[in-house]
Amino acid sequence: MHMGAEHQPQDLLWLIAGTGEGPGLAQDLLTRGWRLRVFVVSAVAARAYGSSPRLEISVGALGDAAAIGHALDHAALAGRAPRVVVDATHPFATRISAALASACGLRQQPLLRLLRPLLDPGDATVLADLGSLRQLPLQGTALLLAIGARDLARAIHCSPGARHHARILPNPAALAAAMAAGLPGERVAALRPGPEAAIERALGRRWRLEAVLCRRSGSAAEIHWQRLAREEGWRLLLLERPAEPAGLTGLERQALLEQLGSPSDQPPLARVVPPT
Repeated sequence: MHMGAEHQPQDLLWLIAGTGEGPGLAQDLLTRGWRLRVFVVSAVAARAYGSSPRLEISVGALGDAAAIGHALDHAALAGRAPRVVVDATHPFATRISAALASACGLRQQPLLRLLRPLLDPGDATVLADLGSLRQLPLQGTALLLAIGARDLARAIHCSPGARHHARILPNPAALAAAMAAGLPGERVAALRPGPEAAIERALGRRWRLEAVLCRRSGSAAEIHWQRLAREEGWRLLLLERPAEPAGLTGLERQALLEQLGSPSDQPPLARVVPPT
Protein backbone atom coordinates (compact mmCIF):
# COMPACT_ATOMS: atom_id res chain seq x y z
CA MET A 1 0.00 0.00 0.00
CA HIS A 2 1.32 3.45 -0.90
CA MET A 3 1.40 6.13 1.75
CA GLY A 4 -0.83 9.15 1.13
CA ALA A 5 -0.10 12.76 2.05
CA GLU A 6 -1.73 12.34 5.46
CA HIS A 7 0.94 9.77 6.41
CA GLN A 8 3.94 11.67 5.03
CA PRO A 9 6.03 14.17 7.02
CA GLN A 10 5.25 17.75 6.10
CA ASP A 11 8.56 19.27 7.17
CA LEU A 12 11.21 16.97 5.63
CA LEU A 13 13.71 18.07 2.99
CA TRP A 14 16.43 16.11 1.27
CA LEU A 15 19.62 18.10 0.80
CA ILE A 16 22.31 16.72 -1.51
CA ALA A 17 25.46 18.74 -0.94
CA GLY A 18 29.15 18.84 -0.13
CA THR A 19 31.13 20.94 2.31
CA GLY A 20 30.95 24.23 0.40
CA GLU A 21 27.51 25.83 0.78
CA GLY A 22 25.98 22.69 2.29
CA PRO A 23 26.61 23.17 6.03
CA GLY A 24 25.53 26.82 6.05
CA LEU A 25 22.46 26.09 3.94
CA ALA A 26 21.54 23.20 6.24
CA GLN A 27 21.74 25.47 9.29
CA ASP A 28 19.52 28.07 7.60
CA LEU A 29 16.92 25.42 6.77
CA LEU A 30 16.98 23.97 10.29
CA THR A 31 16.47 27.48 11.68
CA ARG A 32 13.41 27.84 9.47
CA GLY A 33 11.87 24.72 10.99
CA TRP A 34 12.71 22.06 8.41
CA ARG A 35 13.87 18.56 9.19
CA LEU A 36 16.72 17.49 6.95
CA ARG A 37 18.13 14.35 5.49
CA VAL A 38 21.52 15.37 4.13
CA PHE A 39 23.34 13.19 1.60
CA VAL A 40 27.14 13.51 1.47
CA VAL A 41 29.78 11.38 -0.19
CA SER A 42 32.17 10.83 2.73
CA ALA A 43 32.32 10.65 6.51
CA VAL A 44 34.75 13.58 6.44
CA ALA A 45 32.11 15.70 4.71
CA ALA A 46 29.47 14.57 7.21
CA ARG A 47 31.46 16.02 10.10
CA ALA A 48 31.07 19.52 8.65
CA TYR A 49 27.33 19.45 9.43
CA GLY A 50 27.48 19.01 13.19
CA SER A 51 24.47 17.45 14.90
CA SER A 52 20.84 18.29 15.51
CA PRO A 53 17.80 16.21 16.52
CA ARG A 54 16.22 17.29 13.22
CA LEU A 55 19.23 16.39 11.10
CA GLU A 56 19.97 12.97 9.59
CA ILE A 57 23.15 12.35 7.61
CA SER A 58 23.40 9.68 4.91
CA VAL A 59 26.97 8.92 3.81
CA GLY A 60 27.79 7.42 0.43
CA ALA A 61 27.31 8.06 -3.27
CA LEU A 62 23.66 8.25 -4.33
CA GLY A 63 24.35 6.52 -7.63
CA ASP A 64 22.53 6.90 -10.92
CA ALA A 65 18.94 7.92 -11.64
CA ALA A 66 17.68 4.39 -11.02
CA ALA A 67 19.33 4.24 -7.59
CA ILE A 68 18.01 7.67 -6.64
CA GLY A 69 14.55 6.66 -7.84
CA HIS A 70 14.70 3.53 -5.69
CA ALA A 71 15.62 5.64 -2.66
CA LEU A 72 12.70 7.99 -3.31
CA ASP A 73 10.30 5.09 -3.79
CA HIS A 74 11.50 3.42 -0.60
CA ALA A 75 11.08 6.68 1.34
CA ALA A 76 7.54 7.11 -0.01
CA LEU A 77 6.55 3.58 0.94
CA ALA A 78 8.01 4.11 4.42
CA GLY A 79 6.01 7.31 4.87
CA ARG A 80 9.10 9.53 4.70
CA ALA A 81 8.89 11.16 1.29
CA PRO A 82 10.64 14.54 1.20
CA ARG A 83 8.58 17.66 0.62
CA VAL A 84 11.34 18.97 -1.62
CA VAL A 85 14.73 17.69 -2.81
CA VAL A 86 17.44 20.38 -2.88
CA ASP A 87 20.42 19.79 -5.15
CA ALA A 88 23.31 21.86 -3.75
CA THR A 89 26.07 19.83 -5.38
CA HIS A 90 29.07 21.37 -7.12
CA PRO A 91 28.33 23.04 -10.50
CA PHE A 92 30.72 20.59 -12.16
CA ALA A 93 29.04 17.52 -10.61
CA THR A 94 26.94 17.11 -13.74
CA ARG A 95 26.22 13.39 -13.42
CA ILE A 96 24.54 13.59 -10.01
CA SER A 97 22.53 16.69 -10.99
CA ALA A 98 21.30 15.02 -14.17
CA ALA A 99 20.43 11.84 -12.25
CA LEU A 100 18.48 13.83 -9.63
CA ALA A 101 16.61 15.74 -12.34
CA SER A 102 15.68 12.49 -14.10
CA ALA A 103 14.59 10.57 -11.00
CA CYS A 104 12.61 13.46 -9.51
CA GLY A 105 11.03 14.39 -12.83
CA LEU A 106 9.76 10.86 -13.38
CA ARG A 107 8.09 10.90 -9.95
CA GLN A 108 6.90 14.52 -10.02
CA GLN A 109 9.02 15.01 -6.93
CA PRO A 110 9.68 18.74 -6.36
CA LEU A 111 13.35 19.53 -6.95
CA LEU A 112 15.21 22.81 -6.53
CA ARG A 113 18.78 23.47 -7.61
CA LEU A 114 21.09 25.83 -5.72
CA LEU A 115 22.91 28.01 -8.24
CA ARG A 116 26.22 29.54 -7.28
CA PRO A 117 26.75 33.11 -8.51
CA LEU A 118 28.65 33.69 -11.74
CA LEU A 119 31.60 35.78 -10.61
CA ASP A 120 33.29 38.46 -12.68
CA PRO A 121 36.35 36.76 -14.23
CA GLY A 122 38.35 39.98 -14.18
CA ASP A 123 41.61 39.49 -16.12
CA ALA A 124 41.24 35.70 -16.24
CA THR A 125 40.94 33.76 -19.50
CA VAL A 126 37.67 31.81 -19.58
CA LEU A 127 37.87 28.46 -21.38
CA ALA A 128 34.78 26.81 -22.80
CA ASP A 129 36.20 23.36 -22.04
CA LEU A 130 39.48 21.56 -21.41
CA GLY A 131 40.01 21.16 -25.15
CA SER A 132 40.43 24.93 -25.35
CA LEU A 133 43.80 24.53 -23.62
CA ARG A 134 45.19 23.45 -26.99
CA GLN A 135 44.68 26.96 -28.32
CA LEU A 136 46.85 28.62 -25.65
CA PRO A 137 50.64 29.18 -25.83
CA LEU A 138 51.53 27.00 -22.84
CA GLN A 139 54.76 25.46 -24.11
CA GLY A 140 57.18 25.36 -21.18
CA THR A 141 54.71 27.11 -18.84
CA ALA A 142 54.63 26.03 -15.19
CA LEU A 143 50.89 25.34 -14.93
CA LEU A 144 49.03 24.44 -11.75
CA LEU A 145 45.93 22.29 -12.26
CA ALA A 146 43.41 23.07 -9.51
CA ILE A 147 40.42 21.40 -11.14
CA GLY A 148 39.93 18.24 -9.08
CA ALA A 149 41.54 14.88 -9.65
CA ARG A 150 39.00 13.44 -12.10
CA ASP A 151 40.00 15.70 -15.00
CA LEU A 152 43.76 15.77 -14.47
CA ALA A 153 44.60 13.31 -17.22
CA ARG A 154 42.40 15.13 -19.74
CA ALA A 155 43.89 18.53 -18.84
CA ILE A 156 47.43 17.19 -19.22
CA HIS A 157 46.55 15.61 -22.55
CA CYS A 158 45.18 18.95 -23.81
CA SER A 159 48.25 20.97 -22.76
CA PRO A 160 51.17 18.69 -23.68
CA GLY A 161 53.81 21.42 -23.71
CA ALA A 162 53.22 22.68 -20.17
CA ARG A 163 55.08 21.69 -17.01
CA HIS A 164 52.17 20.41 -14.95
CA HIS A 165 51.61 20.59 -11.21
CA ALA A 166 48.43 19.69 -9.34
CA ARG A 167 46.62 20.58 -6.16
CA ILE A 168 44.32 17.73 -5.09
CA LEU A 169 42.29 16.69 -2.08
CA PRO A 170 44.11 14.57 0.51
CA ASN A 171 42.45 11.22 -0.19
CA PRO A 172 43.64 7.98 -1.81
CA ALA A 173 41.41 8.26 -4.89
CA ALA A 174 42.69 11.73 -5.76
CA LEU A 175 46.31 10.69 -5.25
CA ALA A 176 45.80 7.61 -7.42
CA ALA A 177 44.30 9.77 -10.17
CA ALA A 178 47.27 12.14 -10.04
CA MET A 179 49.74 9.28 -10.28
CA ALA A 180 47.77 7.66 -13.11
CA ALA A 181 47.90 10.96 -14.99
CA GLY A 182 51.69 10.75 -14.91
CA LEU A 183 52.40 13.53 -12.43
CA PRO A 184 55.57 13.06 -10.38
CA GLY A 185 55.09 13.18 -6.61
CA GLU A 186 57.14 16.36 -6.22
CA ARG A 187 54.63 18.20 -8.42
CA VAL A 188 51.53 17.18 -6.46
CA ALA A 189 50.15 18.90 -3.35
CA ALA A 190 47.41 17.14 -1.39
CA LEU A 191 45.66 19.88 0.57
CA ARG A 192 42.20 20.39 1.99
CA PRO A 193 40.64 23.73 0.94
CA GLY A 194 40.81 26.50 3.50
CA PRO A 195 40.78 30.28 3.83
CA GLU A 196 44.52 30.58 4.29
CA ALA A 197 46.68 30.94 1.18
CA ALA A 198 50.14 30.73 2.76
CA ILE A 199 50.82 27.10 1.81
CA GLU A 200 49.65 27.47 -1.79
CA ARG A 201 51.52 30.75 -2.13
CA ALA A 202 54.72 29.06 -0.90
CA LEU A 203 54.20 26.09 -3.23
CA GLY A 204 53.63 28.42 -6.15
CA ARG A 205 56.88 30.18 -5.48
CA ARG A 206 58.76 26.91 -5.02
CA TRP A 207 57.35 25.57 -8.28
CA ARG A 208 57.82 28.97 -9.99
CA LEU A 209 54.27 28.89 -11.23
CA GLU A 210 53.26 31.01 -14.18
CA ALA A 211 49.63 29.99 -14.64
CA VAL A 212 46.75 28.36 -12.72
CA LEU A 213 43.79 26.50 -14.14
CA CYS A 214 40.75 26.35 -11.87
CA ARG A 215 37.02 25.96 -12.33
CA ARG A 216 34.55 28.83 -12.65
CA SER A 217 32.54 27.43 -9.78
CA GLY A 218 31.31 30.64 -8.16
CA SER A 219 32.78 29.49 -4.86
CA ALA A 220 35.27 30.65 -2.26
CA ALA A 221 37.85 28.54 -4.11
CA GLU A 222 37.47 30.62 -7.27
CA ILE A 223 37.83 33.85 -5.27
CA HIS A 224 40.87 32.33 -3.56
CA TRP A 225 42.64 31.62 -6.86
CA GLN A 226 41.69 34.99 -8.31
CA ARG A 227 43.32 36.73 -5.36
CA LEU A 228 46.44 34.57 -5.40
CA ALA A 229 46.90 34.93 -9.15
CA ARG A 230 46.56 38.69 -8.92
CA GLU A 231 48.99 39.00 -6.02
CA GLU A 232 51.59 36.56 -7.41
CA GLY A 233 51.37 37.61 -11.05
CA TRP A 234 50.13 34.22 -12.27
CA ARG A 235 47.96 33.93 -15.36
CA LEU A 236 44.53 32.65 -14.33
CA LEU A 237 42.63 30.26 -16.58
CA LEU A 238 38.99 29.61 -15.66
CA LEU A 239 37.21 26.50 -16.90
CA GLU A 240 33.61 27.50 -17.68
CA ARG A 241 30.95 25.65 -15.74
CA PRO A 242 28.75 23.19 -17.66
CA ALA A 243 25.13 23.90 -18.46
CA GLU A 244 22.52 22.95 -15.87
CA PRO A 245 20.16 20.04 -16.64
CA ALA A 246 17.24 21.07 -18.83
CA GLY A 247 13.99 21.97 -17.10
CA LEU A 248 15.54 22.31 -13.64
CA THR A 249 14.49 25.17 -11.36
CA GLY A 250 17.72 26.84 -10.27
CA LEU A 251 17.89 29.62 -7.68
CA GLU A 252 20.71 31.45 -5.97
CA ARG A 253 20.96 31.01 -2.21
CA GLN A 254 18.71 33.80 -0.93
CA ALA A 255 16.06 33.17 -3.57
CA LEU A 256 16.13 29.46 -2.74
CA LEU A 257 15.60 30.14 0.97
CA GLU A 258 12.76 32.54 0.20
CA GLN A 259 11.15 29.97 -2.11
CA LEU A 260 11.29 27.29 0.59
CA GLY A 261 10.37 29.52 3.51
CA SER A 262 9.23 27.39 6.42
CA PRO A 263 7.23 24.13 6.35
CA SER A 264 4.02 25.98 7.17
CA ASP A 265 4.44 28.12 4.04
CA GLN A 266 4.23 25.11 1.74
CA PRO A 267 1.07 23.58 0.22
CA PRO A 268 -0.02 20.13 1.43
CA LEU A 269 2.24 17.31 0.31
CA ALA A 270 0.93 15.61 -2.82
CA ARG A 271 0.33 11.92 -2.84
CA VAL A 272 3.56 10.12 -3.76
CA VAL A 273 3.14 7.02 -5.89
CA PRO A 274 6.29 5.31 -7.20
CA PRO A 275 6.19 4.80 -10.99
CA THR A 276 5.47 1.34 -12.29
